[in-house]
Amino acid sequence: MVNILVADDDPSIRHLYKLILEREGHKVYLANDGVEALVQAKKHHIDVLITDIIMPRKEGIETIVEVREMNPEIKIIAISGGGRRGNQDFLRMAEMVGANYSLAKPFEPHDLLKILKTCLEN
Repeated sequence: MVNILVADDDPSIRHLYKLILEREGHKVYLANDGVEALVQAKKHHIDVLITDIIMPRKEGIETIVEVREMNPEIKIIAISGGGRRGNQDFLRMAEMVGANYSLAKPFEPHDLLKILKTCLEN
């Protein structure tokens, strides 16, 4: 079992990811933004952070940097629908600051599971 923290400001997306990941046997913690993600990462042993990039209070880029400083061993998957600038710019930036992998929205559940498996194997 892998402990996964999902940070996304959309409650329906958070819960969808939780269902997908728990079905695979993982323990899932949820955060509605980067501030809450940092609290959860300090409170629980986290193996993987899956974070949206565009969130209120603390965006994904800041969250990635701070989580990476807190624990360099955590695997990080950045996810973005892009907003006005386009998701590829945000995802490239996320990888530059410490995300191990990135995934552009929209995607299918099997895409998330495939990236997660690759992330865990490396």
